[in-house]
Order: sequence, then structure tokens, then C-alpha cells
Amino acid sequence: MKKLLLLPFPIFLLLAVTTAQFSRYVITFKDKGNNTYTLTNPAAFLSQRSIDRRARYHIPVDSTDLPVSPSYITQIKNVPNVTLLNISKWLNSVTIRTADVNAITTITALPFVKSISGIAARPVEKEDGIKDKFDNENISTGAPVKNRFTQTEDDYYNYGAASFAEVNLHKAQFLHDIGLRGQGMQIAIIDAGFTNYASLKAFDSINANGQILDTWDFVAGNSDVNDHAHGMECLSIISANIPGQFIGKAPKASFYLYRSEDAATEYPIEEHNWACAAERADSAGADVISTSLGYTQFDNPVFNHTYADMNGRTTMAALAATIAARKGILVFAANGNDGNNAWHYLCTPADADSILSVGAVNTSGAVGSFSSYGPSSDGRVKPDVASVGVGAVLETPSNTVGSGSGTSFACPNMAGMGTCLWQGFPEFNNMKIISAIQHAGSIFSSPDNRIGYGIPDMKAAFSSLLADFATSAVSIDNCTASVNWMSKDAGTMKYEIERKTALDTAFHKIGETVPPPGAIFTKHSYQYNDDLTNLSNGTIQYRIRQIIDTSAVNFKAVYIDTASTLFTSDCTLVTADKFYVIPNPASNGQAKLVVETTYPVPYMAIAVYDMKGGLVIRLNQSKTPGRTIIDLPVNRLAKGKYFVKVYNAKKAIGTTSFLNL
Repeated sequence: MKKLLLLPFPIFLLLAVTTAQFSRYVITFKDKGNNTYTLTNPAAFLSQRSIDRRARYHIPVDSTDLPVSPSYITQIKNVPNVTLLNISKWLNSVTIRTADVNAITTITALPFVKSISGIAARPVEKEDGIKDKFDNENISTGAPVKNRFTQTEDDYYNYGAASFAEVNLHKAQFLHDIGLRGQGMQIAIIDAGFTNYASLKAFDSINANGQILDTWDFVAGNSDVNDHAHGMECLSIISANIPGQFIGKAPKASFYLYRSEDAATEYPIEEHNWACAAERADSAGADVISTSLGYTQFDNPVFNHTYADMNGRTTMAALAATIAARKGILVFAANGNDGNNAWHYLCTPADADSILSVGAVNTSGAVGSFSSYGPSSDGRVKPDVASVGVGAVLETPSNTVGSGSGTSFACPNMAGMGTCLWQGFPEFNNMKIISAIQHAGSIFSSPDNRIGYGIPDMKAAFSSLLADFATSAVSIDNCTASVNWMSKDAGTMKYEIERKTALDTAFHKIGETVPPPGAIFTKHSYQYNDDLTNLSNGTIQYRIRQIIDTSAVNFKAVYIDTASTLFTSDCTLVTADKFYVIPNPASNGQAKLVVETTYPVPYMAIAVYDMKGGLVIRLNQSKTPGRTIIDLPVNRLAKGKYFVKVYNAKKAIGTTSFLNL
């Protein structure tokens, strides 16, 4: 019997087998010729939101965005006894179902066909007695979690004890508290099904608010995605809203629910389905993909991956995940649950480059023994990070709040928090967000093959992005320095302005600014004016310290920017009156200020400043026209240079300086 052609492209290798073994095939095309779509009109095949993402992050629309040639699709569909299953523009291929050997021969002869290979043996319909690949994730459906208050009163959400433990491990409640809860963000979840997502109590909010944007089943070819509970459980980890029991990590986000996995089987066609689902998410305009699926070995061993395949460049799933990342999507993938098995390495697409693969820990940070090992076979750190996947809180099919263990649940935990982080900084692309999350890992400086860069501190990741976003500048007009800065804040935050002159050895606080009232995290611009009178010439530096959490327990501040200027002006006030200190230098704690004016000063204030601008002496006096001598209590001053400023009411009328020895 005629042997099938091997797939020549580098995404995976199928051994030559006979057509009798297969009912489903992948057909790869040589090109995208005879195409009715063009790159000059992307609106014909991409949503405006998808186009906007490319424009925002300077991503060109390229040939991978073009749909597969409609002419090629038509000719394949016209072959007798062939059912078209799915189309992948990124892989320039389609999957079909047929039991007709003549159909395979006809397709192979088409001039635009590059290859055709068997990709799955069984039909779509499930067989009784097949083990569910997710059975080892130990879902507990016990009694609903009681409402126990362990968070502070300042937390926006009433998490309940179990949910709070998860979010607190990453300090991610900080994001929720400043208004970053997923609003405006779109997440595609690619999984095995979402049983009863329209009716279970964890999803009442997202259903009532229209946060489900699209559903599609790439296995059965319809919009009903109720085939399996696994995706529903993962969805709940991001979107649940049951106050006092279970709060998801990005409950205000919107969702695309895509089924690519046939849980009762394991064949490479599911990787192709995954690619098609990722493409649909991209075309719709999704910001984030969270996927808790992984592939290593298959029901037919001829398809099995090797560890060498886990290099991010070999499997269909890894290739598609990498392309999704290059389209600007932030991709999260479960690292796998094979840590205790003979194959203990990561799965694909967790091996993909430019994505975040997630390992599993408990709420104390201890790694789950089942969590798969890295690194990728080409030596990259994998998993990238870790989140709660041991006893993770989730919605169960029985409509209770239960728990489960698996990197399947660590992945959406991390994806939800990453979504909220990116919500705060849409100016940065997906790779910048990935870098911030990795650098905030608990063991970033010494990553390992169990939790990668570690457990991310989301407040630290936020701080690093804030510092990269903020800008400042300083200008001088006469004797006033204007410090201008731009940053993002919420109403609970504040800024401290610090200055360092040429004579200072360190920065010193000179003022503060409080944002306008309001809890929404957004961009603001500010100005602080600094009086330079009597400061020495030279370089003056200003830096802005943004206090992002003012609470005593969780206090957090970050220096967001530094600006400097060269000060060369003479800002000593000029007057016909006389102001001087005798003796100068002052010695033995004795000094007198001489003030001579031709007019009376009924409300004369005298201020003495040190070289850092700190007020050290303040006196209130009055004088008649002529000469007045005032004792200065310099005996309590340290050695050094001091400036004296004299006021008539609130108007400065003279300055002088002296040395105290």
C-alpha cells in the first residue's frame, strides 16, 4: 500500500505509516498563491483590535497573517469523501477527515500540495473506557470554603482565606487595590472544554456583564464548548467572583473560550487544533492566551516527541505559540505534570520561546513534586516562573468551590495576574511584561529547573515597569527650578521630591506632591518649584520617589526618575539696604546680625538655613528706620556655612551668609 509523505517542515516529524492506520490528515501547502486577500487590506482578515495591537507595538502585517488561499481550500473540499476540519494560516495547512485512499492519492497529486501525512487514527467521537488525560489532577469537590477574613480591610476584594493565600503569595492584591482587575483586557483560554460555564455560580458576573466574547470547538467544529470541565476550572481561576470564598485573578477581563483538546485521545491533530485556536484569538484581538494543555507522548507511539523536540522550534504547538508571541500576544502555558514520571520534562507548547511557562507551587511556595522539570532541550530556563497549582482554588462541576493540583491551575493563576499587570502599562509590549515578571521572580539571580526564575512578586514587577515608564525634567528660570515629571498613580499614592546640590553628599527631601483624589490608576503630570536663592553654583540633581503603597504593613516606594541641571546664576538678592553678620566667621558661639534699612520693618522675620536648605533658626523681630543688631543663637549650630534671609512680612528684603567655627 502507498506510503504517506513525511511532513518536511521542521515543526514535527511523523514516521512513514500506511493510510489504513489513519482517519485524519494534515495537508501542508507550498505557498499562499492565488490568494484573494492582500497585506494592504488587513481588515479583510483581522479585526480592528488585532490591527491596532500590531500598530501599537510596531508589528508588521506579514505573510503569516494572510489566510490560506481560498482556491486551495475549495479544491481540497471538492475531493470526494473528504471533510475539511480546520485551517491554519500560520502553518499554511489544513486538517481533513477521510477513509478513502483514493482521496489521499488525489490530494497528493495537486500541484500546490507540499505534503500530506496521517495525524490521528481515531474519529472525533469518543470511545467508552478511554482514560481522561486530566484525571490525575485530583479535583476536590468538598464543602464550599468558609468565609474567613485574613486580608486587610484595605483590600478591594473580599477574597476569603483560600483565595487570599493565593493572591498574597504574589502580592497581587496590590494590583486589584489600585484598580487593575482586568478591565478592557481580553484573554483567550485554549483547553478541553468549559462545562456549564454559562450557569455555574463562579461565572455569574462574567455572564451577566457579557464578558464571554466568543466560543468555538475546534474538535467538533461548532460553538458548543461544554465538552469537558477542565477549561471551566481554569477559567474560574481567572474570572470567579464569589465574595468571601473565591475571587479570580482578573475577574473584570473578557474571554474567548476555545476547545482544541479531545481529552479522551492524544494525537498530534490536537496541536494543529491549538494552532488554529491561537490564530482565531489573534485575529479577534486577544491580548493574552492562557493554555493548560501539553503534549509529549501520544496514543500511537510513532508520533511521540522526544526531549530533543522540546526546543521551541520543532512541534506544531510550540511554533504556533511562538508566532502568537510575535504577533504581540502574551502567552502563558502550563509546564506539565510529569515531575514524578519517567518522562519528567516539560511539555509543548511550554517549550516555546517568548512565552511564560508556569510551574506549580503551594501557597507556602513549596514546589509540587508533579510539576515538570526544565530546562528546554536547547538550554533555556523552563519553567519561566511558578504560581499556585498545589491545592489551587477552583469552581467544580458540582457548583462548589473546591481545589485541584496541576500546573494546569498554576498557569491561569499567573495569566490572570499578568493580565492585570499589563492592563496598567499597555504602552509596553508583551516581551516587556514577560521580562518584568521574570525579574520579579523570587530566585531570578539563580534560576532552577523546577520554578525557573521563581515566584513573581507582582508589586515588584509593577514597580519596575513604573520606573521605566516615568520621566522627569528640570529647568531654571531666574532663581526658581521647575521640576516636571510624568508617571502613573492612583489616589492613595504620593510623591516625594529630593534634591542634591554640588555640596551635598546625599539626596534630601525638599517637598512632596499628592495625586488628585480617585482610585483609578492612570497617567498624571506634575510640577514642583524649588527656590534656589542662596544655593551654591554647580550641578543640582532632583529625583522623584513615588510611594505606591502607603500602608504601614505593606509600605513600598520606588525611585521613578532622576533629572539634573547646571546652576550658574547669582541668586543673592540685591538691595540698597545692608545685611551682614559680625563677627564673620562667628566664633565662641557669638554672632550678631546687622540690619540697616531706611524704613521701618514692623514684622521682620529672620531665617537661617544650612547648606542643605534646612531651616535651623527662625526669629521674629521688628525695627524702626536705621540700624538694628540682633543676636543669633549660633552656639547650637554645627560648624559650617549658613545663609540668613530677612523678610518684611512675607517679602524677602535681604540675604547674607556666615561661617560658624
